[in-house]
Amino acid sequence: MRKPMNITPEKLEANRRNAEKSTGPKTENGKTVSKLNALKHGLLAQTVVVCGHKLKESTNEFKKLCQDFYTDLNPVGPLEEMLVDQIISLTWRLRRARTAESGEIALSVDGGWWQREKHNPLMDTLAFPQLCGTEGLVRKLQQSVWGCRYLIHCLSNLRFEVERDGELTEAALKQFTEQNLRGQPENLGEKLEQIRIWTAANPEKLEPEALRTRHKEKVLKCLNPEIRDAEYWLERNEKREHAEEQARQSAAVLPSAEILEKILRYETALERQLFRAMNQLERLQRRRLGENIPAPVTMDISARAQ
Repeated sequence: MRKPMNITPEKLEANRRNAEKSTGPKTENGKTVSKLNALKHGLLAQTVVVCGHKLKESTNEFKKLCQDFYTDLNPVGPLEEMLVDQIISLTWRLRRARTAESGEIALSVDGGWWQREKHNPLMDTLAFPQLCGTEGLVRKLQQSVWGCRYLIHCLSNLRFEVERDGELTEAALKQFTEQNLRGQPENLGEKLEQIRIWTAANPEKLEPEALRTRHKEKVLKCLNPEIRDAEYWLERNEKREHAEEQARQSAAVLPSAEILEKILRYETALERQLFRAMNQLERLQRRRLGENIPAPVTMDISARAQ
């Protein structure tokens, strides 16, 4: 724990002297102007700052922006103050336009990711296995991360049952081929069925215990490579899908053409008004300081129409 700092009487007196040097307004006129500025900033905030149910912009940030602009531009008189208020309002709205652009980008990236995340191709593959065509269901499952995980899950469960029971039972094989793989186990189902036929025939005339052991070895020798193969495709699919997702997110960084054009039109209109207000304020202030400022060039609309 830090020890409390000892303040000497000299230091305390210096702090008091510094406190008396406050930078706030001291005259009654200065205090009145300060109060009026705060009131004006508050009134302006009521018309510019959004205070909705879901969207609440910061009134304090807006008032801080007002103070910074009033301090920097130092308007004198209602006309200059009106132009400064216009500059503040336009600057705030430009910030909002850039916030809208950021929101559109986040919505595009996150929305696209969420739609892809909700879509599970495994459900369609299992619901309509006959649409897999000549590829077969197992090959179709190997083409996606979800499919590989499902295939590994089914194969691992079958291997567990074989290790637990010591053999591939008819019920376990039926569950795997007809329910898990929707009756389309391809070569894998044929291999497992051949093992059961071989066991029933027992061509080597093995004793029951030896036959059971040999049967189990053959089944596991058939299943283990299938699991490793599915794990290999899972790793490849994860890398491929990750790269595709990164590419999709990069492509989604730009808003749609319609939204982008809308934002750009809005920003362009605000910037034109902002530069016009800044130019008018500069001319007023230079004229107030005694500089001879020529009148701005105007275009004859009737002549232009001709």
